[in-house]
Amino acid sequence: MSSFNSIASLEEARRVAIFGGTHGNEMSGVTLVNLWVKNGAEIQRKGVETKPFITNPKAVEKCARYVDTDLNRAFTPENLSAPRGDNQPYEVQRAQEINRIFGPKGSPDAYDVIFDLHNTTSNMGCTLILESSKDHFNLQMMNYIKKAIAPSSCLVLLNEHPLLKYSTSRSIAKHPVGLEVGPQPQGVLRSNIFEAMRVILKHALDFIELFNEGMEFPSCTVEVFRVLERIDYPRDANGNIIAMVHPNLQDCDWEPLNPGDPMFQTFDGKTIRFQGSGTVYPTFINEAAYYEKQQAFVTTRRESLVASSIRKV
Repeated sequence: MSSFNSIASLEEARRVAIFGGTHGNEMSGVTLVNLWVKNGAEIQRKGVETKPFITNPKAVEKCARYVDTDLNRAFTPENLSAPRGDNQPYEVQRAQEINRIFGPKGSPDAYDVIFDLHNTTSNMGCTLILESSKDHFNLQMMNYIKKAIAPSSCLVLLNEHPLLKYSTSRSIAKHPVGLEVGPQPQGVLRSNIFEAMRVILKHALDFIELFNEGMEFPSCTVEVFRVLERIDYPRDANGNIIAMVHPNLQDCDWEPLNPGDPMFQTFDGKTIRFQGSGTVYPTFINEAAYYEKQQAFVTTRRESLVASSIRKV
């Protein structure tokens, strides 16, 4: 992969945004972005315009996930092209405004990179979210971050499942990057989670600066966890939840779940076991925000992706 012909020549990443408050009760991103709006020296890099931005200010004011609808599912072609007006849900209006500032989505004028900062109540640690296995810029960035923070861990969740992929706020960028750090309760700020997020952003911005300055990044292999399936809680005929995440699974994000392993525990103490055909790696286990989305966790498969060598055009 090191021969001249295998090097991907990519445009410089000159315009970068950092989104906080896409969900108004995920406090690490809200706090960091508000900090950087007041004093952005920490996030400035040579030759890069970095813009910190609160994406859902009304939800931040209420310390709620959203006001009318989930902003991080609102960036669909239908919403972005809908007639503007006060009759639209607040987050749809907001999505249109964000698309005007940082997009348009899918156009040459869109921002080069958007980092979207999130917290999870699940025991996921630091997780970078990749939306395309063919985004070699992001793969190289994530490899750089993983090496920079070692021996601390930062895993990569790949979501390009055709049915489970959703229209995120970051998806308007050429290179969208999601960052989930947890566990942290909604509406709470924990210092260790705050600092972990801050450090990852530092290394991500360092990577962009190095790339823009002409550094070539050789081909590398990146371990990712590819989203496979959304698993709901067991329910009765009326749709009511009748079981909890099993104690053996609770807080075990990224650990192997094998066929026959305990998965749920009913309210009367019975164990419901995983019936899959092979080993999976669950994550977003018992995420508070996903009860409304009928999701107890998602299953993933561990695999390796090869990132091409990259350098700027």
